[in-house]
Amino acid sequence: MNKEKILNVLGDEKVRFDEPLKNHTSFKTGGPADVLVNVANVDELIKTIEYAKEENLKFFLLGNGSNVLASDDGFRGIVIKLDGEFNDASVSGDTVSAGAGITLSKLAGLAMNSSLSGLEFASGIPGTLGGALFMNAGAYGGEMKQVVTEVTVLSLEETTEFKILTLSNEEMDFGYRHSILKEKNYIALGSKLKLQKGDKETIGEYMRELSLKRKEKQPLEFPSAGSTFKRPEGYFAGKLIEDCGLGGYTIGGAQVSEKHKGFVINKGNATASDVKDLIKHVIETVRNETGVTLEPEVLFLGKFD
Repeated sequence: MNKEKILNVLGDEKVRFDEPLKNHTSFKTGGPADVLVNVANVDELIKTIEYAKEENLKFFLLGNGSNVLASDDGFRGIVIKLDGEFNDASVSGDTVSAGAGITLSKLAGLAMNSSLSGLEFASGIPGTLGGALFMNAGAYGGEMKQVVTEVTVLSLEETTEFKILTLSNEEMDFGYRHSILKEKNYIALGSKLKLQKGDKETIGEYMRELSLKRKEKQPLEFPSAGSTFKRPEGYFAGKLIEDCGLGGYTIGGAQVSEKHKGFVINKGNATASDVKDLIKHVIETVRNETGVTLEPEVLFLGKFD
């Protein structure tokens, strides 16, 4: 790896070597990434990817790290975080335009302050807009597909050139925890969201209600990646796990939350391997006892045994 070259490309303040991923994921686990860079605009993003390709390095776009389990061995390659212009957002009428690096909580707050309704469900989701678009994030009956009108992406489908495309809601192929970003070599740069005019106080009150529900039902006091498993068709993951008597089951520092059985939490100094092993145990136990195969909602970054 030519460290001097990437420093020349982006500057010292944007590049960190051997950066612990536990500092960038909500599970608070993960060894060092060879390189972690913060890019402020599309030009810097393209230059970083070009450098990775020239050096034959893997790269990974990391949002707020709220749905990622990073390996104890870290990541051999470049972790890219969207910063600067990617955190900007603006409002025009009932449309919000935002960069992929902005957090959903900040975006929902902007919508509320602009008396726009439709993003209340997202106010407590700890991820970024880019991550939410990638997985069609949702909660409390709302999901991104209901508000997104278009998404701007950087296409890496061609090996020799970069293209910036604008995808419609239909072209995003939104489904349950799915979008076209999972299928294509696309990076979300930003999005336009169409909301509805509403009353600022009413919107704020609903957001506070949802926040209270989360605090009552979810183990927010412990590091986790939120709901650990996708909802299997016709079932609820948490109920299946509870029925199998797995509430409180622990491997190392990782535990199936007793408060919400669908959450795997870091009860104290859990390793990524602890979490992965516990997820595997839950899947095997539920499959053996109920015949239902749970799928992780969490993305695994780096090498796992």
